[in-house]
Amino acid sequence: MSMSSPGPERVPSSVKVSKTSGQGKPPTAAKKATAGGAAGKGAAGKGSGKGRKQITPVKVAGSRNWGPIAVAGVVVLIAVGIIGYGVFAAVQGSRGWEDKVADIAGVTNYREQKNAAIDARDHKDGPQTYVTSPPVGGAHNSTWQNCMGDVYDQPIANEHAVHSLEHGAVWVTYKQGLAADQVTKLKEKVQGKEYTLMSPYAGLDKNVSVQVWGYQLKTDDVNDPRIDQFIQDTRLVSSMEPGAACSSGNTSTGPLAAAGATPPSGS
Repeated sequence: MSMSSPGPERVPSSVKVSKTSGQGKPPTAAKKATAGGAAGKGAAGKGSGKGRKQITPVKVAGSRNWGPIAVAGVVVLIAVGIIGYGVFAAVQGSRGWEDKVADIAGVTNYREQKNAAIDARDHKDGPQTYVTSPPVGGAHNSTWQNCMGDVYDQPIANEHAVHSLEHGAVWVTYKQGLAADQVTKLKEKVQGKEYTLMSPYAGLDKNVSVQVWGYQLKTDDVNDPRIDQFIQDTRLVSSMEPGAACSSGNTSTGPLAAAGATPPSGS
């Protein structure tokens, strides 16, 4: 068996790789790195907003809640009203009854006239002559007319009634023959109210005349609110003898008999 002789030794050829040939990993990695850097820069540039106009956000104002404000305003108004009324009431309460009566239109103040015939407070027997009709003061009988809200359906003696005025009573008189429904209206202002009395009065020039000692109000309207105001402001406080009683007085009607005469039966 013959052995072949070895042939010439083959030497592997070497290939030189160029940087720009595109072959091999280093150029490819470098290219990717370069591309990645450019992309990152572009993305970063876009994200940073360079080259774009910034938009200012619009601030929307919320609507104001007026509920609490309105409630607070109402509370303040109520408080001011309460305080104002308190001041007004305090001032009114500190005023004398004479000042209150002076505010009532149509009231005649006989006290300020200083008329001796009206100011007299003597006790005298028999009929007396008076300056005003009905009388508002002057000499009078020693017995007063009962004035505990008494309503008399016939005229009473002036002399007894004036004594009641001295004790602080309000005497409501009305024209004889006044319609029954109007008389009833007046009764409602008197009946059962202490230090008041009521009776018809002969020859009265107005439908109604209301008087206390030294003050008088006349009107044709039984519904005149001044009547109630007059009664409210003068009853009892107008007394010339504070603390004097209105009970246990005379309850008869008719004119006073002359001194020493026997009163008519049934009076």
